[in-house]
Amino acid sequence: MALAFSTDPAVRWMYPGPETYLEYFPQFVTAFGGRAFECGTAHFIGDVQAAALWLPPGVQPDEEDLMNLFERTVPEQDREVLFAIFEQMGNYHPHEPHWYLPLIGVDPIQQRKGYGSILLAHALRTCDAAGMPAYLESSNPENIPLYQRHGFEALGTIQVGNFPPVTPMLRRPN
Repeated sequence: MALAFSTDPAVRWMYPGPETYLEYFPQFVTAFGGRAFECGTAHFIGDVQAAALWLPPGVQPDEEDLMNLFERTVPEQDREVLFAIFEQMGNYHPHEPHWYLPLIGVDPIQQRKGYGSILLAHALRTCDAAGMPAYLESSNPENIPLYQRHGFEALGTIQVGNFPPVTPMLRRPN
């Protein structure tokens, strides 16, 4: 994930310096999507050239750890914007049972080989079999066409201050 998100606009807004990014981004991954490991819903390709951390219905990111991490690692002047972004993300988050994809990433030298599509298609088969929607927030506008090809629709745009736009997206089951 650290390689995949090294140029992600939102993540690098939070951790613009290479040292802070490398130190704190792994902790962000654990707080935001780490419960996928506990649930057995973390999917990988090969030697982790690509990974997707899916949270099943009823499982959420560790909000307490996430907020503690932000308090410790994000400059005070940026926290208000960051907390507002996460609040708006919560406003878009579906209330009905759904699968949530907090993080999906492909090693930059492995991109454009279809790994993201493989990971999405694999999990979306589970969503469709259960008749459940899937939800994500795209923090990188370049990834929106990929998600749209897999049936996700943009619900709006989240933007606060100088934080890069985040696009919440929902996919209904097929």
